[in-house]
Amino acid sequence: MRQLTRTVLVVGFALSAGCSTITGWFSDDDFDPREPVELQKIDEQVKLKSRWSRGVGDGQGEGLYKINPILVNDSIYVASAEGKLTSVDAETGRVRWKNNLELALSGGVGHYGDSIFVGASEGLVMRLSADSGEEIWRAVVSGEVLSAPQGDGRYVVAQTYDGKLMGFDYETGETRWTYTSDVPVLTLRGTGTPMILGDNAIAGFADGKVVAVNLRSGNVAWESRVAIPQGRSEIERIVDIDGSMALQGNELYVASYQGRLAAIDTRSGRRLWQRSVSSVSGVGVGFGNVYVADDDGTVSAFLRNGQGRTHGAIVVSDVDVAKAHTDTLVAGMSGIWNPEGWPEPEVGWAVFDKFEGKSIAYEAACRARRWAYEALQFETLTSGIVPGNQRSINLAKRMGARFERSYKNSFM
Repeated sequence: MRQLTRTVLVVGFALSAGCSTITGWFSDDDFDPREPVELQKIDEQVKLKSRWSRGVGDGQGEGLYKINPILVNDSIYVASAEGKLTSVDAETGRVRWKNNLELALSGGVGHYGDSIFVGASEGLVMRLSADSGEEIWRAVVSGEVLSAPQGDGRYVVAQTYDGKLMGFDYETGETRWTYTSDVPVLTLRGTGTPMILGDNAIAGFADGKVVAVNLRSGNVAWESRVAIPQGRSEIERIVDIDGSMALQGNELYVASYQGRLAAIDTRSGRRLWQRSVSSVSGVGVGFGNVYVADDDGTVSAFLRNGQGRTHGAIVVSDVDVAKAHTDTLVAGMSGIWNPEGWPEPEVGWAVFDKFEGKSIAYEAACRARRWAYEALQFETLTSGIVPGNQRSINLAKRMGARFERSYKNSFM
């Protein structure tokens, strides 16, 4: 592998600058875990204007169910915990139809073709018409359905809180097969959302495994362990896969609680790479990166090959330039970069064509640095710069950095 020498500038600043301790957030007497956390004031970069608003029932209800709406073409399908299901025009907010199912919903909303799918807390999976909301069939399952069932025109699959993945006939709702996982003594409240890929249904479970089940036979096509339970107590050994999985080509990205972020080859179940991560919200992909939110609130980005890590990259845009160049709305990004084996965390930045020379990188890098010191509690930062990149050297000096040393970086 070709090696380059990189100039490293240590960005060291006094932690007292702009740092403060936030107190009074929690009270033992008044704290209710079901109440949303109070939003903190931020510097608004973009003014948002509400186009329309539509209320549908009581949302997630007292069960804190993760009932997510789904956008399909120009329709939004949304459900509430007390059983209200509504189709809304995405452009105008006009209600196209609504249906009161008169039962408590706990999972949804899934979609395929002319149908939508929901799950009920009393152990039901339902297929309904996407055009009218009328019920097509319902099937009894062994436990709560805490995520959106999925379909492909041949089968419908649903995951239950008691560790089962079940396959149903798409037309009739008849149960075709059931896969049962090992459920630990203690688990998190929730399940992952299964996906259908080719001839397999893929799901993550509370035992830290991802399993691919053949849709026709119900046999296990492959399984891959994402996390290994560790620790002496049952709480320390919780390794649930509860968040969403992300697919890019043949690569499946999965994260577990108190475990790992892993990339899995969907053809064989082979793990391509893994990194230590603890997440309950799952992963996303975009801009060639894999994004994951840790359970401590840190947002990290990894390269698709798993070699790098950033903490909370900031995507920036310039409104004036964007108006003149509508083909490029994103001006650049900045964040905290800390791959495994890196000497120290560094603040990095990148500005795209047509946006250079406007101090965008400086402003974004300063904001990322402040966040690293205040939120992540970092004490020092570096900036690794390839020799000859005078613009980045000047920017680092402008931020108060000083030259420390040179080293060979085998990843460049």
